[in-house]
Amino acid sequence: MDIATLIGIIAGTGVIVGAILIGGNLGAFVDVPSVMVVFGGTAAATLIKFPMRDVVKSLKIGVSIAFKNPKEDPLSIYEKAIELSTIVRKDGLLGLETAEIENSIMARGIRMCVDGHNGEVIRSSISSEVEKSIQNDELGELMFRGIGDTAPAFGMIGTLVGLVQMLANLSDPDAIGPAMAIAMLTTFYGAVLANLFALPIADKLALKVEQLKNTKELIVESVVQIQSSQSPMVMKEILGPYLPGGIPVDAEGEGGE
Repeated sequence: MDIATLIGIIAGTGVIVGAILIGGNLGAFVDVPSVMVVFGGTAAATLIKFPMRDVVKSLKIGVSIAFKNPKEDPLSIYEKAIELSTIVRKDGLLGLETAEIENSIMARGIRMCVDGHNGEVIRSSISSEVEKSIQNDELGELMFRGIGDTAPAFGMIGTLVGLVQMLANLSDPDAIGPAMAIAMLTTFYGAVLANLFALPIADKLALKVEQLKNTKELIVESVVQIQSSQSPMVMKEILGPYLPGGIPVDAEGEGGE
């Protein structure tokens, strides 16, 4: 689990609630009409922007990526690729028939290698699978960014509603306070929803999707190089740039001998 996302949300919420409690009553910041305008309006706009099937799928994917660490570790894939290339150099591609590979995309690519497909066919086939997977991941980012863009707008709409109600009741001092509360609280709700939840999660998703994209490119390149029976030493040089920290120290040392 990505504990940083959870800590950030809890800490941000705690700071806001703490500031409210220090200065007054938490109940003063609860207003049903404001909640209806901001949360209801944002939900309605999201349904207009995206098809229903994409809304449900995108939220699930987005939450999954934001709160969980990626299953695919670039270093593990790199090390597995070097291991497989060593097998190929000794026993040929048929030596990979019994190789145990956890990553499903890499496993399918290696099966194609064993079946005798050429590098371009393998690259094209697994690249299509990778692109489809990335598109699904990017959908979650688009969803949360859309919520982040829409929430402040509905906060402003609620503010305008409150101001209209206030101006319409200037002759009644008792009605001015509640109308002003709606005007202020909708802006508050919209700002919190966008800047504490939706946009930070969208930014986290963008970062993780980029990391996933790089990892999947590493998988594709690994399989293609294995199919061409590339030497482990050259594999390290080709695949090293795909790792977050570059070529591991031990690999650089071996490469220099």
